[in-house]
Amino acid sequence: MFAVMKTGGKQYRVQSGDVLRVEKLAANAGETIQFNEVLMVGAAIGTPLVEDAGVQAEVIDQIKGPKLINFVKRRRKHSSKRTKGHRQKLTLVRIKDILEKGADKSGVKAAMGAGSVPYSERSEPVKPIVNKAVKAEPAAVKAKPAAVKAKPAAVKAKPAAVKAKPAAVKTEPAAVKAKPAASKAKPALAKKPAATKTKPAVAKKPAAKKE
Repeated sequence: MFAVMKTGGKQYRVQSGDVLRVEKLAANAGETIQFNEVLMVGAAIGTPLVEDAGVQAEVIDQIKGPKLINFVKRRRKHSSKRTKGHRQKLTLVRIKDILEKGADKSGVKAAMGAGSVPYSERSEPVKPIVNKAVKAEPAAVKAKPAAVKAKPAAVKAKPAAVKAKPAAVKTEPAAVKAKPAASKAKPALAKKPAATKTKPAVAKKPAAKKE
């Protein structure tokens, strides 16, 4: 007996024992799932689905399809080229049983696409990887500031030695002040005689006689 089922937007004609590659499903390897969208079972044709019918399958593995290369070249005078590769995610399943009736009460997990299931409701959510060796590094880093704090204590001792230098510098102005005293002791220059200030009298010319 065969059936026509629908999953991932595609239709498949299946029999017991067939191995199919379907669009990725939210299931892990080894689980049993049930396809409830059955269009035809034997001579029964659905409108559009056959009520209470189902196809049970076992998940073999989560795989990827062949690599497809898409080359895009834009219009001339722009020299824009782009190459993209893609591998479609697929699920490999093996058909186990075809049910004409009783699929609603079978209790088997319904097959659902990976994109239609929330991340929190997936069977095995991916756990974040924590590196324990990384956590030990901050403890070693915290010890470095303790050694850095000891350096300012040694730096503070330097200003004490620097302060002693101005004391020796202060004695220099005392010696500098003594120099003007020696310059004041220079002999005073002799003043020019006062006689030089008086110019000799010039004899006045006799007045011209009036006619």
